[in-house]
Amino acid sequence: MEWSLRLLACLVGILPIGSFVRTKRDTTRNLLDTEVHSAPTQRWSMHVPAEVSAAAGEAAVLPCTFTHPHRHYDGPLTAIWRAGEAYAGPQVFRCAAARGSELCQTALSLHGRFRLLGNPRRNDLSLRVERLALADDGRYFCRVEFAGDVHDRYESRHGIRLRVTAAPRIINLSVLPGPAHSFRALCTAEGEPPPVLDWSGPALGNGSAAVRGPGQRQDPGHQVTAELPALVHDGRYTCTASNSLGRAEASVYLFRFHGASGASALALPLGALGLKALLLLGVLAARAVARRRPEHPVAQDTPPRPQAQESNYENLSQMSPRDPPAATCLP
Repeated sequence: MEWSLRLLACLVGILPIGSFVRTKRDTTRNLLDTEVHSAPTQRWSMHVPAEVSAAAGEAAVLPCTFTHPHRHYDGPLTAIWRAGEAYAGPQVFRCAAARGSELCQTALSLHGRFRLLGNPRRNDLSLRVERLALADDGRYFCRVEFAGDVHDRYESRHGIRLRVTAAPRIINLSVLPGPAHSFRALCTAEGEPPPVLDWSGPALGNGSAAVRGPGQRQDPGHQVTAELPALVHDGRYTCTASNSLGRAEASVYLFRFHGASGASALALPLGALGLKALLLLGVLAARAVARRRPEHPVAQDTPPRPQAQESNYENLSQMSPRDPPAATCLP
């Protein structure tokens, strides 16, 4: 009896967690046999890399595989990819596969640039993104939904960080008026990593310090703006944007009008505009005078040039003397 109790205790200690025991008993409630069945070892899971990096203009692949607790599933399913936020972010791709079919028919592909590479029937939801832009940078989440008799669904919580890299590109360079007849310059560039902006020009040397200071700020997204607060001298001012992938530059020229009265740089363009306005007023005045003229010409002092008369008298006076006289009826 003691040996039987020890054997039963060993059996209870050996049974793994997650298994269950089914026993059969006879009418005398004695143990007849014991069947140990292992519970399913696979559960819902998503396997994605933490980050994927690609250059703007190229393509990127977002890997995603999953496991599910069903030993075999061939019912309807839907594969979904979201951007920005799990469970609530906007969908950028969606496809659906009918029962027993391995073809996942695309129902949504944002801008036509998202394409499924994997086979959801084989637990693969990998996605390809074509023609990358800086706006595609962000986090993406894969999701699968089973329908029919199962109604199971699962989505990655943390998703994949898609990092889009790009060489710098200057998108705006302008000169604006400042206080007390002064001028300032603004330069905006984009890139990833965010570029550093340098200014060069008259009395600035070869460039400003390659660090973000009071005149340089990080805009939303991948843009950086640097301001040159005071343009003191005339000449060429150049903005240079650089990051680890390259550099870009653009220039603007400042020429101020130095008159005897000390007019500002706006005097020259304003004078040109004033001259154009005077010319336009002259043209309009000439047209108005032309419209006020009478339609018929004024009578002149010189007698009008005689015109040929088509009358019987003129014809008779030009008759030859040999011609017989015309018949005349007398009263």
